[in-house]
Amino acid sequence: MNTGTGGGKQSEVARAQVVPSTHLGAAPRPALAILCLSDSLGGLEINTIKFSGWMRERGWPITLLVPPHSPLAEWASREQLAYITVAARRKSLAVVTAWRLAQYLRAHSIRILLVTQNKDLGFVALLKLLMGKELRVVYQQHMQIGIPKRDWFHTQRFAMLDAWLSPLPGLARQVTEMTRYNPARVHVVPLGIVLQRFIQPGLTQAQAREQLQLPAGTALLGVLGRFDDGKGQDFVLDVLHTLRTEHQQPVELVLMGELTRNEGDAYWQQLQSQIQQLGLEQQVHIRPFSPQTEVFYRAIDVFVLASVSETYGMVTIEAMAAGLPVVASATGGTLEIVQDGQTGLLYPLRNVEACVQQVLKCLQQPTFRQELGQSASRRAQAEYSHVRQCDLTEQILLALA
Repeated sequence: MNTGTGGGKQSEVARAQVVPSTHLGAAPRPALAILCLSDSLGGLEINTIKFSGWMRERGWPITLLVPPHSPLAEWASREQLAYITVAARRKSLAVVTAWRLAQYLRAHSIRILLVTQNKDLGFVALLKLLMGKELRVVYQQHMQIGIPKRDWFHTQRFAMLDAWLSPLPGLARQVTEMTRYNPARVHVVPLGIVLQRFIQPGLTQAQAREQLQLPAGTALLGVLGRFDDGKGQDFVLDVLHTLRTEHQQPVELVLMGELTRNEGDAYWQQLQSQIQQLGLEQQVHIRPFSPQTEVFYRAIDVFVLASVSETYGMVTIEAMAAGLPVVASATGGTLEIVQDGQTGLLYPLRNVEACVQQVLKCLQQPTFRQELGQSASRRAQAEYSHVRQCDLTEQILLALA
């Protein structure tokens, strides 16, 4: 149970339920804290929770550091992961919160901290200032750097990091090109998934469609992600309309996701209006997000990624593992994940006709579609296993410990 201070208020650092971890046959692992002070629930947050669980299974004593009353705290509780809540939003209390957290980490012999969100590094800098060499800090990168950060301020902030984990070689190069961080401390560690869930989901396409209440005999495109203009669902609606009107393809679309928390529903309302204007009310099937994403992938025929800039598309990797042909916008980390013509098909960003032509190749050439999906699955199995991510991360953490 969370504990509070006087008056029932949430303390800056509050203890939550602790579930000990064991790993038969393995040497004892040092205690590890994983920090993510996010109030959202997107790919970064889900990856943080999953990674914590995997490392716990490998014998690492894990403590998650998350905001109070957040989706991360709720999920950690459901997964029976050890966590404490850290209220560090108010800058005026940041120093006090960091001091209390430093005391907690010392008391529980936690000397390694893994950070998964860039904007938390400011708070971590305070913690590092208080603990010095007692604390080893590892940054698990999820987002692109964006603009050069070679100034004095960022150079000093990044200097506190003992290791920087980039999920793709291109992102690792970006670190060395756009910062002054020591290249010897940058490691390529792809974020992974539990492959077997997608390779062998345990149900047929017919069963998956029945479970999601989708039409049985129709070709289905699929988009999985938050309803956000950066994810491009509006673009895929235009692609669907073009396929049906100009190319006479009897194809339909499944959109699975949820609204971006705390950002209103303007984009959602825009999508609803667009669906009505295009006359697609019967051809667009909207489903709420479900953690059992393997059911979604089994149900569809072609996965479409329309993100404006996807640093590292977990949904792309999941679709590849599931053996689906992936039609994706040629931006961000997708350029490294998808090999055009071999493990998927790329198209220029926001180019409706180019995307339509790539989808048509999949719909009209079943053999090619199957070969593309099989090749994608093989690449996912070789590169993006959660076991590989944990192995590589573990080597780095043990070297630091």
